[in-house]
Amino acid sequence: MGEMIKIDCPDGHQADGYLAEAADPKGAVVVIQEWWGLNDQIKGVADRFAAAGYTALAPDLYAGRVTGDPDEANHIMTNLDWVGAVEQDVRGAAQLLKSKAGKVCVMGFCMGGALTIIAGVKLAECDVAVCYYGIPPKEQADPAQMKVPFLGHFATQDDWCTPEAVGQLEAALKDSPAPAVELHRYEAQHAFFNETVDPYDKNAAEMSWERTIAFLDKHMAG
Repeated sequence: MGEMIKIDCPDGHQADGYLAEAADPKGAVVVIQEWWGLNDQIKGVADRFAAAGYTALAPDLYAGRVTGDPDEANHIMTNLDWVGAVEQDVRGAAQLLKSKAGKVCVMGFCMGGALTIIAGVKLAECDVAVCYYGIPPKEQADPAQMKVPFLGHFATQDDWCTPEAVGQLEAALKDSPAPAVELHRYEAQHAFFNETVDPYDKNAAEMSWERTIAFLDKHMAG
């Protein structure tokens, strides 16, 4: 189990975050929340990374707000400065992790997946990016400028990250300077990894987790 800590951000403010430390870390992971906030499910993902050998830190992008109501979640997410959150809270978390465990992966789900793409394009502290079913507007980050190894997990039954949008993302990534790109599609619905919601798909979740750990083991070494 991890603990809540303070994260020093580049602009001088402090953000809260959930830190789960691995005993002998192979690297580190910034875990970015879904639109619900930093809830127990996201903290559990950080704990799973720590158990797999990667120290994990999940910054609280909503400053303590957590909801289970989709309308409220959409309202909070819509009013969040996505690029600002990446350049401050996510960067601060990545900088802290680099002092603890070397290379840093940025990964996230839904909204967090979109922010992961922004991080892979904009953050020098990001060494690897793992995105679950999230794509930001192109004006916030152009995937064709992805600079780090990228792994993407997407659902075929998704009206937010539609198959068409995923196809456009894949085409852009092929033109990017990213040294490695893997994109996987699952016969599942949006949010298939989250075991606390109805679209959860055990097989897709387990397969994507195995692929994520294998990708980190390959690209975080050295």
